[in-house]
Amino acid sequence: MPLPRLAFALADETGQAGSSNPALASGTTLNHLEERVLVQEAQAGNRMAFEELVRRYDRDVLRLALNLMKRTEDARDVYQEAFLKVYRNLHRFRFECSFYTWLYRIVTNVCLDHLRRRQARPEDQAPELHPAHYDEGISDFFERQKEQRPSADPERHLIGQEIQKRLATAMERLSPRERIVFEMKHYQGLKLRAIGDALGTSEETVKNSLFRATRKLRSQLGELR
Repeated sequence: MPLPRLAFALADETGQAGSSNPALASGTTLNHLEERVLVQEAQAGNRMAFEELVRRYDRDVLRLALNLMKRTEDARDVYQEAFLKVYRNLHRFRFECSFYTWLYRIVTNVCLDHLRRRQARPEDQAPELHPAHYDEGISDFFERQKEQRPSADPERHLIGQEIQKRLATAMERLSPRERIVFEMKHYQGLKLRAIGDALGTSEETVKNSLFRATRKLRSQLGELR
């Protein structure tokens, strides 16, 4: 991923690469500094501090983007756009939550925007299929598929592939918010409160979105139970 180089370029454009912290300016203790210090230094224009924040969280951001978008190309776009938003809005971060929560919220919002744009383009809605992402979530019928192995029964393997395709199609029919809530709950194992924090909404709103998503999926896939 080219983002770290991009981060340096952005810092260079501002002309602010210095640090008010002698230890940080030396570049020798970056990985030992607390997150709050790094954020404060990055807010002050220290490019090494921002680079360290990118290094600490880039894998988490990419993993989240891949889980939500399902397509590598889209995940890369989300990754780049999210860190650009972080860089441009870092001065607005006021430590009212953890930096990770704030970053997570930006990534999920960028994913929402991309999913909405994808939904508006019918010709661009077919996702890449990654079976591992669909092994859990709809326990009514799909839990049974985890015990099936291609070598044991090729016919069952083909049926499993068909179920994966139908589940992917059904997920695409959810609203972007319903899809993200469902993904975060069932595929990432997040609690409703954590999802609400990430999306900047209430736990009750998340619960309602999850209920609607589950009801729609059960309706579309009911015959597979």
